[in-house]
Amino acid sequence: MQATLEQALKLGLREEEFEQIKLILGRTPNFTEVAMYSVMWSEHCSYKNSITWLKTLPRDGDKLLVKAGEENAGLVDIGDGWACVFKIESHNHPSAIEPFQGAATGVGGIHRDIFTMGARPVAALNSLRFGSLDNDKTKWLVKGVVKGIGHYGNCFGVPTVAGEVYFEDCYQTNPLVNAMSVGVVRIGATVSATSHTEGSPVFIVGAATGKDGIGGASFASADISGSSAEQLPAVQVGDPFEEKKLLEACLELIPTGALIGMQDMGAAGITCSTSEMSAKGEHGMIIHLDKVPVRQLNIKPWEMLLSESQERMLIVIKQGTEAVVKKIFDKWDIHCVQIGEVTKDKNLKYYMNGELVADIPAESLVLGGGAPIYKRDFKEPSYFSEINKFDIDSVIEPALLKETASNLIKLPNIASKKWIYEQYDSMVMTGNTQTNSPSDASVVRIHGTKKALAVTTDCNSRYVFADPYKGAMIAVCEAARNIICSGGMPVAITNCLNFGNPYNPEVYYQFVNAIKGMGEACRKLDTPVTGGNVSFYNQSEDGPVYPTPTIGMVGVLDSLDDKMTLGFKHSGDLIYLIGEQKNDINCSEYLHHLCGVKYSPAPYFNLEQEYLVQQTVSRLIDERLIKSAHDISEGGLFTCLLESAMVNNLGFHIYTLPTLRKDAQLFGEAQSRIVVTVKPEIHTFFEAELKSVPFLKLGHVRANDEITIDHENWGLVNDWKMVYDTALESLING
Repeated sequence: MQATLEQALKLGLREEEFEQIKLILGRTPNFTEVAMYSVMWSEHCSYKNSITWLKTLPRDGDKLLVKAGEENAGLVDIGDGWACVFKIESHNHPSAIEPFQGAATGVGGIHRDIFTMGARPVAALNSLRFGSLDNDKTKWLVKGVVKGIGHYGNCFGVPTVAGEVYFEDCYQTNPLVNAMSVGVVRIGATVSATSHTEGSPVFIVGAATGKDGIGGASFASADISGSSAEQLPAVQVGDPFEEKKLLEACLELIPTGALIGMQDMGAAGITCSTSEMSAKGEHGMIIHLDKVPVRQLNIKPWEMLLSESQERMLIVIKQGTEAVVKKIFDKWDIHCVQIGEVTKDKNLKYYMNGELVADIPAESLVLGGGAPIYKRDFKEPSYFSEINKFDIDSVIEPALLKETASNLIKLPNIASKKWIYEQYDSMVMTGNTQTNSPSDASVVRIHGTKKALAVTTDCNSRYVFADPYKGAMIAVCEAARNIICSGGMPVAITNCLNFGNPYNPEVYYQFVNAIKGMGEACRKLDTPVTGGNVSFYNQSEDGPVYPTPTIGMVGVLDSLDDKMTLGFKHSGDLIYLIGEQKNDINCSEYLHHLCGVKYSPAPYFNLEQEYLVQQTVSRLIDERLIKSAHDISEGGLFTCLLESAMVNNLGFHIYTLPTLRKDAQLFGEAQSRIVVTVKPEIHTFFEAELKSVPFLKLGHVRANDEITIDHENWGLVNDWKMVYDTALESLING
């Protein structure tokens, strides 16, 4: 039966897109075919409103082994015959409706992107955004998301090693849940998501197919509203133990030589995996849907094609290797069923009980093929006029700085995230080095080598809201700064671009300018973009969320001995600030939450100065001239110093500059600044090494845990630590 325009519109297609489908097919599509186009041409799968700008990002580099978008995840050479596979993706909308399963399946999905390329995941990270903790629903969302991440990761057996969490009112209805996975593989042992050679068997392996997740890609391509809970069936249900078996079976299969190609079934399920593998291999497939293992009766063909049931893979194997493949999956007690074969014809033909239910050219479904591409109008946001009104002189400096600092470290964006990360298994696989010697980025050893990876996720979305171009540059640079401070060399990034509705010209302005800023910073730092995820429609009746281009970055340490940590080491070590102190409180936690100023410009940032600071600190670490390094970010200098002091319970004494505001010096968040400590006997040589980089000697590390600033006693590190460690848990459970 032919589909109608009304059905197409209800599925999320536009009228002109429905007409384009008719032109592609040379006929009016049936409902099953329209449903397939609706998910593949959704924003979530096709990037139709973003791909034009994504192509402007730097996507080439000496260490990149595949270009952005060529495979399921980025692949970079890390030396000695090893490669790193990594990617970040969002699971925002499902987590807003069902936080436990939404977050859990986000973790499972991103791990599958890694091992479908033949790599073993060795680390998980996340980046989370929630509304105000004064709201009971926010507390429910936080508890559900954290439990979901912990449950899946802990059962699957991959450590969660790093992440970030922010709380802002704009995320009240629409939280953000971004999950990142990092894996390692020997160069040459990777698998491609492709199909070729007429007659090659096509198998579905892994879990049975159900009705969970149907239309999930379309669900992710619409605003969150009061009726979104009615779409609960669009949320997938995960089984981490099944995925663990699938991981081991897939990695066991690869060395047999039986594989031609492999792809996980994420968004759009069977539709996506069959179409993308076929389009890449320039072949087609015949698929018999009645052969697909199911866990529910009476699943319609379109439901089966759109289901996003988890823990499933599509594999194409060489003829004659069927017995080898089945033996491996039988060993792991996993479904392994041939559902079709590769054809020379480039069309996808789907049958149910012998009846042809859909016949579509594979290329017409996919990004880079027939999927539509749009360029939307954009205009400068009207709220910029409020930002431009800000005058630092309108903010009265606090008379009681110590009390202000105490209130500052209790803020949920600054306080310890201990309550969250203690629910994650961070030590499984024994690769995480952070437990006793924390550094700005998480450092993960690569077993069997001297090497280690430095990994991080970063984005201060308030900065991006204030200035999308500068804010996105800051996100890239903070990620690189964290890796530099950990002794690593930044290699490449993946990104998760969370924005509101792209049809809103002000939202699209944020997106376009964030892409421009990201691209400029990546070119300067030589950290090309390996791929990632675009998540539009993070918007509700309350309006769009802050523009949040989350950066996932990977760096390399040639030896774990090169690791630099953030904690103060010895009494008497001198404390230096590398970078420049500024009279700047713009966009700071202090200004926003303690002073109540909602609109202010992004903090001071200069890309050339940032690059110089990073190169300088990297050289100082290489030459073993510093004992610790910690970048200044949220909360400013005082928070940075306190975090360094708490590691080994060592106090500090510093002086402020009389020429600058004390609140700006202690709580301001001007960028491109790193605090380091140096043995006093080499300070002359150390200062000579700084050359043209601005620096300031702040003071020294103390033998006891006392803190003094300008000779005023600020109490004991242990007392500050008690407040810092318990504030978030009190807000969530209080």
